[in-house]
Amino acid sequence: MQRLLALVAALLVLLASRPALATDPYAFFDWDVSYVTAAPLGVKQQVIGINGKFPGPVVNVSTNWNVVVNVLNDLDEPLLITWNGIQHRKNCWQDGVLGTNCPIPPGWNWTYEFQVKDQIGSFFYFPSTGLQRAAGGFGGIVVNNRDVIAVPFARPDGDITIFIGDWYNKNHTDLRKMLDKGKDLGIPDGVLINGKGPYRYNDSLVPPGIEYETFNVHPGRTYRIRVHNVGTSTSLNFRIQGHSMVLVETEGSYTSQQNYTSLDVHVGQSYSFLVATDQNASSDYYVVASARQVNGSQPLWRRVTGVAVLRYSTSGGPASGALPDPPQDQDDRAFSMNQARSVRWNLSAGAARPNPQGSFRYSAISVTQAYLLRGAGPVWIGGRRRAALNGLSYAPPETPLRLADAYGVEGVYTLDFPERPPLRGAAPRIARSVINGTYRGFMELIFQNNDTRMQSYHMDGYAFFVVGMDYGEWTEDSRGTYNKGDGVARSTIQVYPGAWAAVLVSLDNVGVWNVRSQNLDSWYLGQEVYVRVVNPEDTGNKTEMAIPANALYCGQLHKYQKEQTPHHKMGASAAAPRSSVSLARRLLATALLLAGSFVFAP
Repeated sequence: MQRLLALVAALLVLLASRPALATDPYAFFDWDVSYVTAAPLGVKQQVIGINGKFPGPVVNVSTNWNVVVNVLNDLDEPLLITWNGIQHRKNCWQDGVLGTNCPIPPGWNWTYEFQVKDQIGSFFYFPSTGLQRAAGGFGGIVVNNRDVIAVPFARPDGDITIFIGDWYNKNHTDLRKMLDKGKDLGIPDGVLINGKGPYRYNDSLVPPGIEYETFNVHPGRTYRIRVHNVGTSTSLNFRIQGHSMVLVETEGSYTSQQNYTSLDVHVGQSYSFLVATDQNASSDYYVVASARQVNGSQPLWRRVTGVAVLRYSTSGGPASGALPDPPQDQDDRAFSMNQARSVRWNLSAGAARPNPQGSFRYSAISVTQAYLLRGAGPVWIGGRRRAALNGLSYAPPETPLRLADAYGVEGVYTLDFPERPPLRGAAPRIARSVINGTYRGFMELIFQNNDTRMQSYHMDGYAFFVVGMDYGEWTEDSRGTYNKGDGVARSTIQVYPGAWAAVLVSLDNVGVWNVRSQNLDSWYLGQEVYVRVVNPEDTGNKTEMAIPANALYCGQLHKYQKEQTPHHKMGASAAAPRSSVSLARRLLATALLLAGSFVFAP
């Protein structure tokens, strides 16, 4: 009842603050985020579910829709949800990371409201603090094209979302304790596909009784398959036995269409493929996600393999034989990188707007700021094991950076993040140093990975252009190798061990935006930084929205926070009176009718 009334209140606030004749629809979601007991790999543990489901629901909307998500935090610790790849134009207040938001306290609810402005594609959401993604809480986001914008391929017969990710049998709280004690997380216990363990393809590696995922399809059709690596730290090779996959989109950009028998999907990345069900329909087929860019000589890595089943409606038997092989490139470190380079922007396709993607010629724009960000293996700082960029390990302040700016709170952070790594031998340190981005500037970010393992890096608020990657140390001469025409625009880039990757980004979105390692352990240990983009000429919220009326306050601004009575799950003995529920639903219906176009999802 309280959650329903909170949603009604949010709706009425929205109606009061927007034009009477709105053209962009609203989609409403009501989520209870809580612990759920599950045993995806055969060991009972505590996972994070949404409305009792693990993984959470798919948010299915279209370009320019407004999304309203009322979140009840039924966990026993603070919660934030971030929307991986959603740009939140002018609205970093909804980004769901500690640099912009105070976390939702246990028992409280908070309503996110944002617009998927000028975006299409495949994304996902997840809880962003305290290693919580390692326990679940994630789900998909599908942003469809508007009807007036042509899609560069025929309409598929179905749309399937697949979450792949490495998984530990330990709860996320235990994983946190390991990192806090200076330990590595070690080799994962397995790989989940849509929150389920592997099909028993090997009796010695997979115990009996494991629930596995089945994708039901019909022969002679074409399906769009959206694949997200939501794991902790392991790159995964994705493949479907006997089937070719045509890559068509990644993280909001249509790609040049080409066939793959398998593709490496790194932590935090999203891809969508077209898969034709044109094989012998008398049996099932394996769907596989297995560890990549790891020390394969360690036998325990064999268990880090997820297996689901693709089942034709006419299938008469189970999948059989050996799993389809991953790339056999143990002695060819260039194979995976060349595959990554092959992902190119489709210059002729429209996306969120009618004009072709390629009409934005990034190579014609002069770079105004350049940062070389070097990451390495964990280091010890002040007796604690930390991770750093350019020798600085970020420690979130109690007061979010953007709130501190809005209220003139000084001393929360500094604007002195170094453009280049320190000299060899310089002592790393913990800092709250921020990159001072120039509004409407054009920034070059070079990620140098001097670690011995794979990393991937993400930037909130933007899609950047992937223009180069190679092994070795980046130098000024490396710019001569950049892709100056069809580097794909995306928000997460892989960086191979002992290699670099370069991206270009147009700083046209005012706010404070997180740049982070997508590997949860590196992120937790401080491998992140924020880019602050301010329009000094804006005094009337033209390029950035005002602080939302429901903003949470913490740290030095805690005095502004109004207390909220903790909510609890409604059991049989705690049910609200029927008359109150009926009244709330009548109010909700009235609000929705006033709102015009809407979709309501539980």
